[in-house]
Amino acid sequence: MTASLRPTCPCGSGEAYDACCGRLHRGAAQAETAEELMRSRYAAFAVGDAAYLWRTWHPRTRPDDLELDTSRTWTGLRVLGSGEDWVQFVASYDSPAGPGEQSERSRFERRAGRWVYVDGETPGSD
Repeated sequence: MTASLRPTCPCGSGEAYDACCGRLHRGAAQAETAEELMRSRYAAFAVGDAAYLWRTWHPRTRPDDLELDTSRTWTGLRVLGSGEDWVQFVASYDSPAGPGEQSERSRFERRAGRWVYVDGETPGSD
């Protein structure tokens, strides 16, 4: 199923993809909060939009290129907490090795009026 035909957004908002994160992915709107950017980045992983992920990554910390793991299917997102410039979440996925979760406390920054992802820490790491 193509991203624009998804009935609901992968970010878990319950809204239609096109009205939610899809509008950010295609550049029709910008994320207004760090949490909205994080949700849209999760949705970009779910729909395979590496270009959006690259565009919304701080130039100081983003990789030179970004290749998504196509064997991983993202299945759910739980936001555990958020502040003005951070979001803590757990993202669930299925992979050939079985189901799993990725936990992160992500940091964001406003740059030229737009939110960008800076980096993230996994729980228990320093």
